[in-house]
Amino acid sequence: MKKVTILSWNVNGIRSMLKKNFLTWLKETSPDIIGLQETKVSLTDLPPELKYPDGYHPYWNPGKRPGYSGVATLSKEKPLSVKAGFDIPRFDDEGRVLETEFPEFTLFNIYFPNGKMSQERLDFKMDFYDEALRIFMKLRKKGKKLVICGDINTAHKPIDLARPKNNENISGFLPIERAWMDKLVGHGFVDSFRHFHPEPDQYSWWDMKSGARERNVGWRIDYHFISQDLQPHLDDAFIMKDVMGSDHCPVGIILKF
Repeated sequence: MKKVTILSWNVNGIRSMLKKNFLTWLKETSPDIIGLQETKVSLTDLPPELKYPDGYHPYWNPGKRPGYSGVATLSKEKPLSVKAGFDIPRFDDEGRVLETEFPEFTLFNIYFPNGKMSQERLDFKMDFYDEALRIFMKLRKKGKKLVICGDINTAHKPIDLARPKNNENISGFLPIERAWMDKLVGHGFVDSFRHFHPEPDQYSWWDMKSGARERNVGWRIDYHFISQDLQPHLDDAFIMKDVMGSDHCPVGIILKF
């Protein structure tokens, strides 16, 4: 039996994470695949130890704007194919998507946009959501099994944030954003964490300025959604809330084939 551990972590700057022993943590944790979001690094500024991390095939998709956005996927197994972006410049310039194909599934590592800054950014986020779902469904029609991991930047249900009432009019918990997640589930995708964990107070992001992590006043905005045909292979899903270094913590799943 083949066991595949897939982690996802918004690192909020990979170079600062290097100073916090990221590579030691990676070696000790030893996931088969890890998707990183908000790497905030260009390929020219990538430290050599990250360009060639021991035991991993690294794939980077930086944003054009320095110090902003960016994703990376590190995999022990070399993917069958790798694609960066959606082939739409307005989205791809921000370096938000890496698609890696493996024999058992296709993995999307995505840093979804944040819509808090302005109506324009919220519109951008919703357009990005719609394009993402269109691409997912196009691949599903071709028979592809999908894993979608990353920072979705929306808490799906009231249980997924500590103070839902206070945030009903804040991007990240708006009805329009949550409705897209309903649509994703309606199209046959499973929230892997909730498949195992119906309990409250489970979060993956905390506001650093207010010391919210110590009080566990957080949001669950980092997810692994899997297509329903992968559900029989889903062995576990978890949040690594004790792993420090970013305002997010890693989240993970284990698949068995």
